[in-house]
Amino acid sequence: MRDLVVRLNELCAREPFQTSWYVKDLVTGQRADRFGGVPVPSASTRKISIMMAALAAVHAGKLALDQPVTIDKKYQDNDSGTFQHLTPGFSITFRDALVMMIIVSDNTCTGTVVDMVGLGEIQRWCEAVGMKSTTHRFGLPPRLGRDHTLEQVTTTTPNDQGMLLELILQGTTNAAVATRLGGSPELCRLGLDILSWQKLKARLPSQLPLGTKVAHKTGTGARGFMDAGIIYKGDRPLCILTAYTEHVPETLPDGRAGFYAANTLIGSLARACYDALGR
Repeated sequence: MRDLVVRLNELCAREPFQTSWYVKDLVTGQRADRFGGVPVPSASTRKISIMMAALAAVHAGKLALDQPVTIDKKYQDNDSGTFQHLTPGFSITFRDALVMMIIVSDNTCTGTVVDMVGLGEIQRWCEAVGMKSTTHRFGLPPRLGRDHTLEQVTTTTPNDQGMLLELILQGTTNAAVATRLGGSPELCRLGLDILSWQKLKARLPSQLPLGTKVAHKTGTGARGFMDAGIIYKGDRPLCILTAYTEHVPETLPDGRAGFYAANTLIGSLARACYDALGR
């Protein structure tokens, strides 16, 4: 782990923007982080906790996976996902709204799900499971420029997201952990499956061998790019890696696009973890 930390920090130090991360070796239990406790914009990585709070509401009988959800036009004023472009008024199941919220980061579904579960209930759920540095501030994200403050967006930390991913993984086989999340092993398995169906693969999976399983959620903010997930080696969970870039320029001094540099860095961090921990 010591050598891996040096390598990860070397990769981060090459770029002229802030990068924070959390990593846990799921074989040895060793963990490390770089600014892992410092709050940063969550962007769409917030949707992992939204999904799990929604599944807790299902377990409590407040919502049902098969209940119909009508897509309302008021939620389509956003720029993420696919449902923003469709004719409003159609219906899908609540389960499918959760799937679309995660796998293509659909904000029409996100706004709908947040209102169904309740923003306050999602925040209460995060605090109850131990995500003390995560603050949810909206369902549909406001359109903000690069000069926004942390108080205007949903914030989290690499450590919080790493802990949540580990709890979800543990909850798939440990009923006590699933109960801590307000759910059941079956619902934790559904949550993990949905994360593994992710279609946006330009970050954590981008430099891994083709077909590598990664259960993750990406995020794109006004000034940063992020990804949080569980990386597998074959069928075995290898490690948890959460990576957040912040204050990424639109164009770097060397001419590279900022989003390209951030995506490449996150992919490189994942590859370094895969190589070091997967031997």
